[in-house]
Amino acid sequence: MRIRPEPPEEERAELVERVAREIHMRGLTTSAVHFLEASRPETGLSGGAMLFFDPVLRQVFGSGDDPIVAILADDEGIDRLIDRLVELDEEEGWQV
Repeated sequence: MRIRPEPPEEERAELVERVAREIHMRGLTTSAVHFLEASRPETGLSGGAMLFFDPVLRQVFGSGDDPIVAILADDEGIDRLIDRLVELDEEEGWQV
């Protein structure tokens, strides 16, 4: 088992932004927010989140972007991604 290092704060913020913009651009904001809420580590579905998002992340960002996996593996990262997705939708006047 390989332990993934936590990305630095600046890199974390940049990754959250990249992922949020890509999801938003593809029109998947609402679906992603609902899925992320259901995939929080305490729900026991976080492994499902990794399986669900892995093909999308690989297609968008190339093979195995470990820092993105680290963001999705903890509550704070999920919260930041959800918050940014909601902000992007609000900027366009949509409601999640």
